[in-house]
Amino acid sequence: MNDKPVTGDDLLPGDGDRERLVEAMIRVDHAGEYGAKRIYDGQLAVLGDTPAGRAVREMAGQEQRHLDRFDALVVERRVRPTALSPVWHVAGYALGVGSALLGEKAAMACTEAVESVIDDHYAEQAGRLGDDEAELRATIEEFRADERRHRDTALEHGAAEAPAHALLTGAIRAGARLAIRLSTRV
Repeated sequence: MNDKPVTGDDLLPGDGDRERLVEAMIRVDHAGEYGAKRIYDGQLAVLGDTPAGRAVREMAGQEQRHLDRFDALVVERRVRPTALSPVWHVAGYALGVGSALLGEKAAMACTEAVESVIDDHYAEQAGRLGDDEAELRATIEEFRADERRHRDTALEHGAAEAPAHALLTGAIRAGARLAIRLSTRV
């Protein structure tokens, strides 16, 4: 159980109100799940029916389920999606293709990096949601557990053995953090 009875009780001046906070969470999570799906689409275009490709296909199915849920929340809560969706459409696919062209281990390093950032992001969001948003918090915590399993799957498939692993994952993590910041507001 969360130890905050009300979402937004930790807002600071300039943060906006509780409704804006929740809208921003849904907007960025919707964008993130869309971007993740596009990354996996790009990886699958290269990896095909390889062991890594089969693992990616399974993770992509879970990301689609996450995206479907956030698609519904955007409609139910009347949240404006990010205006950056066309950018994430292209950038996500390009990142997926590019990482897979570097090899299966690099594709898995991409997954490791993105899912590590999302794990932290979802943990921060869950901590900000109060009991008044218990259902949204439960959704985020469920999806966070899936994202951690994706990270672990990537590690099991050799992500840490990718060429220039630290450089590759560092750059992807930085890009994912930037995408989160931008999609929260734009």
